[in-house]
Amino acid sequence: MKSLLITSVKVILPGNEFHQQQVDVFIEKGKIAQIGKSVKVADKNIEAIDGAGKILAPGFFDLHANFGEPGLETKEDIVSGTAAAAAGGFTGVAVMPNTEPAIQSRSEVALIVNTAKGNVVDVHPIGAISKKREGKELAELFDMKQTGAVAFSDGNRSVQQAGLMSRALLYAKGFDGLIFSHAEDESMAGGNKMNEGAMSTYLGMKGIPNLAESLMVSRDLYLAEYTGAPIHFASISTPEAVDLIKKAKAKGLPVTCDVAAHQLVFTDEDIVGFDSNYKVSPPLRTKADLKVLLKGIKDGTIDAVVSQHTPHEIEFKNVEFHIAKNGIIGLQTVLPLMVRAGLNEEQIVNSLSVRPRQILGLEVPLIEEGAVANLVVFDSAKTWNFDEKTNKSKSKNSPLFGQTLKGAVELVINNSQIIKND
Repeated sequence: MKSLLITSVKVILPGNEFHQQQVDVFIEKGKIAQIGKSVKVADKNIEAIDGAGKILAPGFFDLHANFGEPGLETKEDIVSGTAAAAAGGFTGVAVMPNTEPAIQSRSEVALIVNTAKGNVVDVHPIGAISKKREGKELAELFDMKQTGAVAFSDGNRSVQQAGLMSRALLYAKGFDGLIFSHAEDESMAGGNKMNEGAMSTYLGMKGIPNLAESLMVSRDLYLAEYTGAPIHFASISTPEAVDLIKKAKAKGLPVTCDVAAHQLVFTDEDIVGFDSNYKVSPPLRTKADLKVLLKGIKDGTIDAVVSQHTPHEIEFKNVEFHIAKNGIIGLQTVLPLMVRAGLNEEQIVNSLSVRPRQILGLEVPLIEEGAVANLVVFDSAKTWNFDEKTNKSKSKNSPLFGQTLKGAVELVINNSQIIKND
């Protein structure tokens, strides 16, 4: 790794000595060698980057990304997925078990860990709660934890059996495991394709009510309280869920949650043109719902923001809305969406760098002399084009594709490697 001097960059990391200060940072041999108001380096041949107007923070961490490996590499493999992650400012990602076969035993976990070893982006597998993600029988949770799984989820499938979810919570609690809940009551959702409301009526499509999410959040909160186990709710989308989680936190329950970045900007009104790139799960909700989600981030009820990166080949998206697959690619567009949503730099760093790692019990990278460099430099005001040239994913199913976006990642540093966005 080349030595690098970043000058006049503003540090954002609450609690850090240099928080909100403009400093120079000299990185050598993968570590922060010097940091201060004015760093002088004798070697004139080192690379220098002007950080004026830019932010330096711990590398972003995504709690919810979908790569296709193993089995679905045509959607995304670990190489392309981590390239997209690095371009989006992420030095760590947790990958969901939505693969074929599912990440459901030590062999799949080991495959992910070994394949990603040495990458600029740390890849952490999330193991399946149930075998084949069918919601019938517990998978090998402890074995997966021992091999490197950081949490457990059935991915885009909700565990419908309360008994199975209760056993998963209780079992995982015994070895400090964490269960992720994808909160959707299938009997209420009914296999429908968008949010239930004025827009679904206008467009003539059956809708998924907010109740489908809040019912499952309520159930799983009761189960978590009964078992005394921690629980994390992935990609919540409704005011009712926010309210339930806020009250649970006030009671002292060990509950956390995240929201997908696209839920902070897009609403069900964007579906009026039947663009299948707006088809996601949970569905895009209303403007009123969106405002509550933003408020939840600002008051700390919602802990983290995720990409919910879900790549698909063109044949799964370039079809009629009702038969298209759910999901958009999001690793490179999380920062621009958060900027568009009006979140400030401290809220961005807390939601992307700090809280995701704390939820998983991982160390938050330090910004101090002698610390291993795990950093992102970004510019909230800079614009860039998201197109064929800049897209690092194998897929391009995003409603933002072809647009000019505000909020650019300049570079990431991790594992003694530097990735710069030109």
